[in-house]
Amino acid sequence: QAQLVESGGGLVQAGGSLRLSCAASGRTFSGYDMGWFRQAPGKEREFVAGMRWSGGSTNYADSVKGRFTISRDNAKNTVYLQMNSLKPEDTAVYYCAAMVGLTPVYWGQGTQVTVSS
Repeated sequence: QAQLVESGGGLVQAGGSLRLSCAASGRTFSGYDMGWFRQAPGKEREFVAGMRWSGGSTNYADSVKGRFTISRDNAKNTVYLQMNSLKPEDTAVYYCAAMVGLTPVYWGQGTQVTVSS
């Protein structure tokens, strides 16, 4: 059974950094585009960052451009999200997704990121 498991969330002060990891198991995701989404309390889930399966193309939400970086290691079946200069408004549950184009087809269970002011 295909599974995505996120880790690396936690509590950090504003201005700090975290690196999220998303480990895939049960199948290879090397042919999928991969993405990170987040959902804050009372808000809809929103796209944060995405990367083509080849690793050559990335895109980001305007709110995180210049602060977050998505990367992947296909050999390890793992996707990362490096988050720098964190702000309180980045507080959310962060989800990893395997996508076909822009459509998520597999979701992880999520990891909580809390940024204190």
